[in-house]
Amino acid sequence: MVASESSVQYDGIELLYLYQEYPSIKLRNQLVQLHSGLVRKIAHKFSHQCHEPYEDLEQIGYLGLIRAIERFDLGQGYAFSSFAVPYIRGEMQHFLRDRSTLLRIPRRWQELYHQGQKVRKELALSLGRSPKDSEIAQKLHISLQEWQETKLAAQNRLPLSLDSTLVNYVDSPGTLGEMLPCTHTTKLQQQEEERQQLQSAISMLEDKPRMAVELVFVKELSRKDAAEKIGASPMTVSRYLQKGIQDLITYLQPTLNLT
Repeated sequence: MVASESSVQYDGIELLYLYQEYPSIKLRNQLVQLHSGLVRKIAHKFSHQCHEPYEDLEQIGYLGLIRAIERFDLGQGYAFSSFAVPYIRGEMQHFLRDRSTLLRIPRRWQELYHQGQKVRKELALSLGRSPKDSEIAQKLHISLQEWQETKLAAQNRLPLSLDSTLVNYVDSPGTLGEMLPCTHTTKLQQQEEERQQLQSAISMLEDKPRMAVELVFVKELSRKDAAEKIGASPMTVSRYLQKGIQDLITYLQPTLNLT
């Protein structure tokens, strides 16, 4: 019974079986703790490829781990870690994409830009006109070049309006919004690219694992039917599937890495 779970130590597979039979927050937390090293390893790798704190990436990774625990099917016959990695990485990648909508500029430039805006207003009042960049730079005790670079960085950091006119298109003027691709079309293109990448990776598998993956996951046959077509036992098909999935993860790993 679940009531006795606190007095028993389970390994990963036993705990997954128990959780699927008797789902509870306590069991799920035990699974999360058991596989926390997987999250930390991936978060550590991501933290060296971006500017986000390791702690934030780790917390986001646990969301992916929980989703993997909820969706894992023990009947599929492959390792939980192989199943969980794409979920953990995916959550971190979504987090980074959401956080990278604006360019970051050095803190010194941010501070200089705010100080410069204050100086601009003060000079405008005292001079009775808009101050020159050289006058602002002199007040800030920096070079004219550094002030101009600071301004440019701040301007590039701001998002463009979709109503902005594209001045380079003189013959056929339009707005930025009109030039952006349809989100539905972009999604379909992305799905097609992912399908082609997956198909290419499947074709690289050894014959038996490739047949097992195609029959079970592409043609959606049962393991029993797939075993009859391959000429092997359902248990052997499960081993083929496990090897096929692990090899696919290896082949597709470069496309999952951050650029």
